[in-house]
Amino acid sequence: MTGFRDARILEWAKEALTIEAEGILAVREKIGAEFEKAIELFARCQGRVITTGIGKSGIVARKIAATLSSTGTPAFFLHPVEALHGDLGMVRGEDIILAISNSGETTELFEMIRAVKPLGILVVTLAGNLNSRLARLSDVVIDVGVPREACAFGLAPTASTTAALAVGDALAVVLTRKKNFDINDFRNFHPGGHLGRRLMVPVVQLMKRGENIPKVVVGASMEEVIDEMNRKGLGATLVMDKEGKLMGIFTDGDLRRAITRWGSELYERVIEDVMTRDPKTVTVDSSVADALQIMERFLITVLPVISEQGSVEGILHLHDLLGKGQVEFRITNQVIE
Repeated sequence: MTGFRDARILEWAKEALTIEAEGILAVREKIGAEFEKAIELFARCQGRVITTGIGKSGIVARKIAATLSSTGTPAFFLHPVEALHGDLGMVRGEDIILAISNSGETTELFEMIRAVKPLGILVVTLAGNLNSRLARLSDVVIDVGVPREACAFGLAPTASTTAALAVGDALAVVLTRKKNFDINDFRNFHPGGHLGRRLMVPVVQLMKRGENIPKVVVGASMEEVIDEMNRKGLGATLVMDKEGKLMGIFTDGDLRRAITRWGSELYERVIEDVMTRDPKTVTVDSSVADALQIMERFLITVLPVISEQGSVEGILHLHDLLGKGQVEFRITNQVIE
C-alpha cells in the first residue's frame, strides 16, 4: 500500500462526523418538557428501568441500561421478541420501560409495549417519529429525530442511533444530579477504583436460604408447583431430587410457554415435563459480580446457588442484588480511575 492515497477518505470521514454532530445538536435544540417528565418518572421509580429496542436501537438500549445501572439507576435490557415469548414475566408493576425506535413502527416493539400497557407500566420512548404507533402508545416521548443519516445512502442507522445514545447518556447524567449521586456512591458501584473490577461481595450474604427458597421435588404436580411459586413470590421455583440436588428450574416465563403448549392439559403434567433442565447457577463461593454477569448475559432474574456437589444452598433474585439497596461495599482511600 506504499504510495497509495485516496484524498477522499479523510473528506468522507469528516463529513460523516459532521453529520453525526449535527444530529446531536438538532436533538439538543428539541430537548424540553418531555425530557423533564421522563426524569421525574425515572427519579420516582421504585423498580427498574427496562430498556428495549430492535436491531441497532437494541444495541443502544443495552448500552443505556449499562450506563444507568452504573450510575445509580437499576436497569436491564429486555429484547422485545423474547418478551413476547414469555419474558414479560420479568416486568413488574413498579418498573418503567424505556423504548428506543427511530421509526416508531417496529412491529415486535409495538406489540411488546401494547402487551404491558394494560398492566399499568409507564413507557418512555426515544423516537424519531412523533406520529408513529409507538409514540402514540407511550406516556412520554422524547424526540430524537435527526435531519439525516451519515450513511451515504441515508439508510443505515448512524446519526439517529448516535443521537439516541447521547440522549440516553443525558438521562443518566441528569438522574445522577437529581438523585444527588456523588463520588462516594460512584465508588460503591465501582469498588475497585475503575470500571471492570469485580465486585467481591459473596452471594451467600444476599441469597435466600432455607424455607425462603421456592422449591419442589421431582414428581410434583403443577398445582403444587404454582402454589409454591405464589407463596414464595420470586416468580420461579427450583426443582430438586429427594437428596436436595438441583434438577431444574421453573419460572413465570416457563409457565407461559407451558400454557401455550399444553393448554388445559397442563395440570395433567408433572414438573419434569415442563421445567428447564440444567439451569444457570452460581456456587456458594461466587461473588455478586459473578451472579450479575450471568444474569445480564442470559437475561435472567433468578439464579440458583449450589454447592460443589450440586445440592441447593440458596437462590438469588436480581432485586436482592440491585433493587433493594442490600449490596454494601465498604471502600476506603480508593481513587476512581
